[in-house]
Amino acid sequence: MYIPKYFKITNVDEIWGFVQKNSFGTIVTTEQGKPIATHLPLGLNKKGDDYYITGHMAYGNPQWRTFETCEDVLIMFQGSHAYISSSWYGHEEVPTWNYQAVHVYGKASILEKDELIEELTTMLKKYEEDRENPVLWDKLSPDLLERELKGIVGFKIKVGEIQAAYKLSQNRNETDYINIIDKLQNEGNPDSKQMAEIMEKRLKNIAQK
Repeated sequence: MYIPKYFKITNVDEIWGFVQKNSFGTIVTTEQGKPIATHLPLGLNKKGDDYYITGHMAYGNPQWRTFETCEDVLIMFQGSHAYISSSWYGHEEVPTWNYQAVHVYGKASILEKDELIEELTTMLKKYEEDRENPVLWDKLSPDLLERELKGIVGFKIKVGEIQAAYKLSQNRNETDYINIIDKLQNEGNPDSKQMAEIMEKRLKNIAQK
């Protein structure tokens, strides 16, 4: 991913926090030179000094069979994004797009059954435990679980290279930056409002340092 210096993020804790929050990712591999992708909810685990991205896909999805032949798997996580009109600047300029994205490269391997159960248990807990009637692993019938396990393949990807970009108008002067936040807040769509909140939070963090 091309990342100009203004937008490059290197803080590991910040990156993993972003991944945890925006955990519905895209896994890309190649098959005979052709890129293929699957969109999946993913987990993040740390064992010792190593990080792993975990998940599962349908047994019928042929992509998991490419894990053995691909030297590296690419996982993409995307956060907020919004169109930025050049009319919001105090000078003539072209429009652009603000966004947050993290790319992770690593080697994939297939999970053993006990590892897959652990991954599924953790995922259910993450998304269900705060709900009114949580559907957790130990609340589901063994017959149902055994049947479903036969239809999926679990995997883990040992994290190698990490690339993170937060394009939040950091290269604009303070007047333009504040005006962009104001315009985004009044755009009338949730994506723009969310981007405005992220940019405003960044501004407050800078002011506190």
